[in-house]
Amino acid sequence: MQQVLDNLTDLPTSTGAEEIDLIFLKGIMENPIVRSLAKAHERLEDSKLEAVSDNNLELVNEILEDISPLVNKDENIAELVGILKEPHFQSLLEAHDIVASKCYDSPPSSPEINNSSVNNQIVPVDAIRILGIHKRAGEPLGVTFKVENNDLVIARILHGGMIDRQGLLHVGDIIKEVNGHEVGNNPKELQELLKNISGSVTLKILPSYRDTVIPQQVFVKCHFDYNPYNDNLIPCKEAGLKFSKGEILQIVNREDPNWWQASHVKEGGSAGLIPSQFLEEKRKAFVRRDWDNSGPFCGTISSKKKKKMMYLTTRNAEFDRHEIQIYEEVAKMPPFQRKTLVLIGAQGVGRRSLKNRFIVLNPTRFGTTVPFTSRKPRDDEKDGQAYRFVSRAEMETDIKAGRYLEHGEYEGNLYGTKIDSILEVVQTGRTCILDVNPQDTDLKKTVDESARIQRAYNHYFDLTIINDNLDKAFEKLQTAIERLRLEPQWVPISWVY
Repeated sequence: MQQVLDNLTDLPTSTGAEEIDLIFLKGIMENPIVRSLAKAHERLEDSKLEAVSDNNLELVNEILEDISPLVNKDENIAELVGILKEPHFQSLLEAHDIVASKCYDSPPSSPEINNSSVNNQIVPVDAIRILGIHKRAGEPLGVTFKVENNDLVIARILHGGMIDRQGLLHVGDIIKEVNGHEVGNNPKELQELLKNISGSVTLKILPSYRDTVIPQQVFVKCHFDYNPYNDNLIPCKEAGLKFSKGEILQIVNREDPNWWQASHVKEGGSAGLIPSQFLEEKRKAFVRRDWDNSGPFCGTISSKKKKKMMYLTTRNAEFDRHEIQIYEEVAKMPPFQRKTLVLIGAQGVGRRSLKNRFIVLNPTRFGTTVPFTSRKPRDDEKDGQAYRFVSRAEMETDIKAGRYLEHGEYEGNLYGTKIDSILEVVQTGRTCILDVNPQDTDLKKTVDESARIQRAYNHYFDLTIINDNLDKAFEKLQTAIERLRLEPQWVPISWVY
């Protein structure tokens, strides 16, 4: 700034600058406030703030393990343990770790980047970006990839996923490296790599320079009832949109983190406010009911221990979302025959009778698998009829390799359904019918387990049938299956992309 001020006095008239403009510019640059801002900027440029570490939450948990046995011996230790276990304190530490794991420095120019191109455009030297995210093993990022020009490109960012919430990546971005290693050009390998990584993840990307695409229409299936006039948090009750569980909504605006704008797909009409996924998750988590009166299992008590553990850290967020289902993104598909039909119920409710009736009446459309077992065949049994008999060692090897859809042990013998046996039925053009039930002779345990499954996984069920009459139950199920073949249907978005 001082150099500019010195040069203003000797500025030649040939530049065409007006004297009044030079006086105005000189007055601004000599202003004490402007000069103070310049000095502050220089100091900030010279200093570099760095976090001491990005695993403080891990460290605190290790400390808790070490000192927890001493709680009863020292009041100071008991007080310290209480502070370190406080949910807000742990959430603060995790937020710090997430921020500390990101890279905010401008990366140096790279010859590789200078010579690369994106969408037939020359990429600027400073186009490369290095991003840091924090995740746990198995936690999905909510992003899919495709290969373009031998590069791995982000094909889709699923709404509500980790990447979508953070807003760091965009459709069309090219992934070059993960934790300093080149990613190659295999989307499946990259998906598995990112799925299994835990802790800090550093991504080197080439941002997309494509024109902004108009956001795709987003449709969701609701898994709870909502009435804005019963909501004390909504900013305007009249602007709210009432809906019932199972309804399909079109999300038209999600800019507000707490309140989305949506409209009914079936009824149409103008859009209204609905609670966002984030808001409703937090609200239901803090107002969890201990008694669940939904469905036939009235008055079943849910565990309070789970509630206490739930918010020690936000790493449990994925677990919570499975239990607290809010919205499920769906897509409308033309009629098609489902590849599998899974009948789930306790022992004695008639699953096998329904399955056998479908297969006998229409063997060209329906089939089933032959379960595998490690027990020895009886004298009147032939391999491949009621069971396929294999050794226990072979079954255990296949189970560890993930070749079984489900398996269990009964009276010392292993039983299970192989994934390949399902594919064999599907490849013949038939719907594979599977019937699942808990192997438990204790009726009370079966009822309690059924209630828990219904509460936690009810959103995965397309149809619930009370089999008090086999003929009526068969007719109801058959009508539902025929409707899938004749009418358009809303399916989870993961089935399409």
